[in-house]
Amino acid sequence: MLNFIYYPVSGIMWVWHWLFSHVLPDSPGGSGVAWALSVVFLVFTLRAILYKPFVKQVRTTKKMQEIQPQLQAIRKKYAKDRVKMTEEMQKLQKEHGFNPLLGCLPMLAQIPVFIGLFHVLRSFNRMGTGFGQLGMTAEQTRATGNYFFSPELVQNFLDARLFGVPLSAAVSQPKTEWVAFSADGVVDFTRAHIIYLVIPLVILSSIATHMNSRASVARQTAAALENPQTAIMNKLALYVFPLGILVSGAFFPVAILLYWVSNNLWTYAQQHIVFGQIAKEEEEAKLAKQEKLKANAPKPGARPDRAKKKAAPASTNGDAPSEDTENTTTPDASETSTPSAGRTDLTKGGTAKRPAGGAARKSTGGAPRPGQRPTGTQQKRRKRR
Repeated sequence: MLNFIYYPVSGIMWVWHWLFSHVLPDSPGGSGVAWALSVVFLVFTLRAILYKPFVKQVRTTKKMQEIQPQLQAIRKKYAKDRVKMTEEMQKLQKEHGFNPLLGCLPMLAQIPVFIGLFHVLRSFNRMGTGFGQLGMTAEQTRATGNYFFSPELVQNFLDARLFGVPLSAAVSQPKTEWVAFSADGVVDFTRAHIIYLVIPLVILSSIATHMNSRASVARQTAAALENPQTAIMNKLALYVFPLGILVSGAFFPVAILLYWVSNNLWTYAQQHIVFGQIAKEEEEAKLAKQEKLKANAPKPGARPDRAKKKAAPASTNGDAPSEDTENTTTPDASETSTPSAGRTDLTKGGTAKRPAGGAARKSTGGAPRPGQRPTGTQQKRRKRR
């Protein structure tokens, strides 16, 4: 049913085993190292394929942390309207290019890989009678191929040893299934040998899982840490998952524990590289923004360019002109002009003539100036009063 997973997993493992079997010496110990390395590099190959989705996952997670306060505001605002809340949240995510699926894709993609590898490794020994097992005899299981692996390679895998322990052996495996690990049915290892190999692998894998989770939590923002859901997930990743590896390590084959260790080592190195690159990009963007602001700012001590200043718009609301405008108004001709040729000096008894241009009519209220004789028009006005 899941052959579309089992065949690719076994095929990649077959390629790596073929490579290492031609490099390492052909002996039970050497073949055990070759099979172990094939499992490790199977993990590295699959994680390399998922590298770009992992980078997108990191960027998506970071973007989710940035818009988390806005999401909280939407939840609070539309707490009684679930439909409107969903619409607004989707709209906000679309505006910021946020795709929740990208945040789960690398983790979801590793689940079928783990299931496929577990099934392929367990299928080397088909003597089990549990779920998915065929209950074969030792002779039958050694004569049956395993997807990409021929019966000869199945026998080579069963005879291989890593520190004296078969790669598909587990602490909880019944002793009746151990006879498949030898051509003559003689068992050359004990359960203590399996425990001595499994315990360090389990502890190392558990510590690596905790350290990877700790590095991921340390890069979260303060707003994300205050989110109750995020706090629960952080506790699960920091303590529950590593503890689960410790407890479940006794039920998995040695090769699966190698998968966990190598997967955690890859994750640790990958996080260091990816987060370092993202931090570098953010620092470069920050410096570029500062340089742009600095370039647009005026030089220290430089005077503003008056020629670039726009003239103030004229008053259109009927207000009186400003003080500066009044001070610059051209004075009245009667105040600044010299006595015209058509006017005689009053001190000499001459007759006064009207100033040229009707300057007298421009005086305020038609009143004569100090020391000036009223005109005929002004005298008539006085008589009327």
